[in-house]
Amino acid sequence: MPKSHREHAEWTPQRLIRWAEQTGPNTAGVISHILERRIHPTQGYRACLGILRLGKTHGEVRLELACRRALSLGACSYKSLESILRQGLESLPLAQANLPLLPDDHANLRGPGYYH
Repeated sequence: MPKSHREHAEWTPQRLIRWAEQTGPNTAGVISHILERRIHPTQGYRACLGILRLGKTHGEVRLELACRRALSLGACSYKSLESILRQGLESLPLAQANLPLLPDDHANLRGPGYYH
């Protein structure tokens, strides 16, 4: 095997996760998510390396915030993270999941008593 192939064979999912942990827990979470979703984790290495490279381009703080947003949206991919960073969405507040869709005292709501 050529030297570059031997070095690639030494990579493990744990090694990529450790690299991501240096940026932060959200980045490590995205990398773990990508590797766990593949039948063969090696198929996710390229995406993981691309995500880690985004930290060099945009800064590790921004990458960590973007990963937090991606995890909350369930959009853990290189393309999603690149889009979040390119558009500067990482600093926007996350939507609160437990907000009611409609107010409880709206005039057009019948309530549970209507159906008895």
